Amino acid sequence: MSKRNRYIEDEDLKETRRFLRSNQTRAEYVLWQELRGEKLGYRFRRQVSVGRFIVDFYCHELKLIIEVDGWVHDERKGYDDWREQMLKSQGYNVVRFSNDDVLFERERVLHQVKQQCRVLAETAR
Repeated sequence: MSKRNRYIEDEDLKETRRFLRSNQTRAEYVLWQELRGEKLGYRFRRQVSVGRFIVDFYCHELKLIIEVDGWVHDERKGYDDWREQMLKSQGYNVVRFSNDDVLFERERVLHQVKQQCRVLAETAR
């Protein structure tokens, strides 16, 4: 078993994560600039495996997953809903934003992320 039980050692997943990190969408790039370096007081990682799923952004301390959905997610809403329910059933907190939310309403998105972090931190005490 690996050091962290949320990871599954799989070369295909590893390559996919690497590909996704080097080919971010504009919205993922913009949000990453706001999350990286513990700017919100918590460490976030990008394109992380949680079980067999790869999530856009993840804060281990809060078990918080942030997903940024582009047009491709319109085509796979059923899968995304199922995936989110699977993650929530394992104790993860999932927040979703559209690309447009991140690009055109960044302050609102950041406010919601900060608020979610506060709530999760308080309930963890």
